[in-house]
Amino acid sequence: MTPNESFRVDLHVKVLDEHVVRRAKRYGLDALVYAPHFTQLADIRAKAREYTDDELLVVPGRELFTGSWRNRRHVLALGLDEPIPDFVTLAGAMAELRRQNAVVLVPHPTFLNVSLDRAAIDRYREIVDAVEIYNPKYWAHHDRRARSIAASFSLPTFGSSYAHRKRTVGEVWTAFERTIDGVNDLLTALREEAPRRVEHRTGAIHRLRRAAEFAHLGYENSVTKFDRLVLSGTEPTHPAQEYYGDRFDDVRVY
Repeated sequence: MTPNESFRVDLHVKVLDEHVVRRAKRYGLDALVYAPHFTQLADIRAKAREYTDDELLVVPGRELFTGSWRNRRHVLALGLDEPIPDFVTLAGAMAELRRQNAVVLVPHPTFLNVSLDRAAIDRYREIVDAVEIYNPKYWAHHDRRARSIAASFSLPTFGSSYAHRKRTVGEVWTAFERTIDGVNDLLTALREEAPRRVEHRTGAIHRLRRAAEFAHLGYENSVTKFDRLVLSGTEPTHPAQEYYGDRFDDVRVY
């Protein structure tokens, strides 16, 4: 790897298909972390394998939805050995992540009502591997606050497209200053606090795509939330699902 080369990873996308893969390659990404909401780990792994090829590595991840709908805290986990459901307590999820020695990332800290705050990050500092300091949904004050949090805890940083829309893929990435060969190498780079840069596109198109991603929050918290709560029944990642056995009965929130 020459001084001008890097391994470019979008560390959090919600969408994955042939169009997403083409965009990722077109914009020079080497890897994506695929972590859709409310999807069982086995299905995420299968889809990641389906879209991984010699040009693009797709890494399975889980953005864990801890707590209830009224008190949500998201945690991004990579390198899971066993599945962890949503709708468990934050303490229960973190204990299981510690047991599995998973890579623990803090997405969008203190963002709206779905994120870890300073107190929670402080409580679990020893197992947190990085804090997100930029994604397209951020406004300028979110960016500044996230950077301040990462600096105050001396934690490594990362950026992602946090893409809920396909056209957002390729807008943000984390560039590691080392050769990475496969999933295990990426997990090691995150655990070892490998040098990296958070980079993103600029200009009018980037601003429009950021606005579109932020606007998507309204859709996600109205139409899709109604579907999940009223129409769809129990989530596939609810701890009551047979997939999880009874391992999380003591920490489930409903």
